[in-house]
Amino acid sequence: MKKVSILIPVYNEESTLILLFNRLVVLMDNVKEYEWEVLLVNDGSNDNSLLLMSQMYGKDNRFNYLDLSRNYGKETAMLAGFDYITGDCMVIMDADLQHPPEIIPEMIRYWEEGYDDVYAKRRVRGGESYFKRKTARWFYKLLQKLTPIPIQQDTGDFRLLDKICINALRSLRESQRYTKGMFCWIGFNKKEILFDQQERVAGETKWSNLKLLNLAIEGITSFTTKPLRMSSVVGVFVSSGAFIYMIYVFVRALLFGDPVQGYPTLMVVILFLGGVQLLSLGVIGEYLGRVFYETKNRPPYFARLYNGKKTD
Repeated sequence: MKKVSILIPVYNEESTLILLFNRLVVLMDNVKEYEWEVLLVNDGSNDNSLLLMSQMYGKDNRFNYLDLSRNYGKETAMLAGFDYITGDCMVIMDADLQHPPEIIPEMIRYWEEGYDDVYAKRRVRGGESYFKRKTARWFYKLLQKLTPIPIQQDTGDFRLLDKICINALRSLRESQRYTKGMFCWIGFNKKEILFDQQERVAGETKWSNLKLLNLAIEGITSFTTKPLRMSSVVGVFVSSGAFIYMIYVFVRALLFGDPVQGYPTLMVVILFLGGVQLLSLGVIGEYLGRVFYETKNRPPYFARLYNGKKTD
């Protein structure tokens, strides 16, 4: 009997876990052809999420849970799940039930047909504002232009991965992670299915605009160096333009005796060049910061696994 694992990162989701538990139990009881495993990864929650996970295990031993030592973020929580799941395939989904578990049997059917990565693409982005939907679309278009890797649009972490994909993702140990890009980078045989993203059943989203901006920066700096090249190109054009303008001012003053423009022109040029330099330094700093973190070679997380007994 093949084993299907369900990986669910959890951060302060006490209001949704019981509903999630009930929906998953119904799913697993109705699909008896497979052995099931649910791995909940507690990402340093400071509410009662961990207590509820232990109660879920007490009711149904198909539910295991991994307790990270602190809040590392969803990307690292997923890596921890990759390390500990034991199934022949793995479904990643959110704890807030925006990803309907009822889609999973369709994913399994395509997996049985030979697909390695069955990813769910949103037809609608339930519960998201117009601004968030629009900026997400702009970001994916920008990332696609900057990287040669095909980037999946309107696609999140809700997907089924074969064991070959799981092993590939386990081997990618960088600490600054953008898993949505990694799904594309590893390749393998992919299949798209469509679904309607639901609104959260309870609680509030943990993704503020600032966190989304940080994730976008991670995505760009993880999968392309084109911003560095663009900084170099802008520097060449600005320097060339400044040199040409300098020759123009010099020749005009020499031939026609026109006085060189004074303070306003000087300030505009200084501020413009200073802004370009700071922007270029910021881009370089983002990449240098990634090198700084990766060279530390620290473990990406520390955790305890609870599956009948506590292990470190």
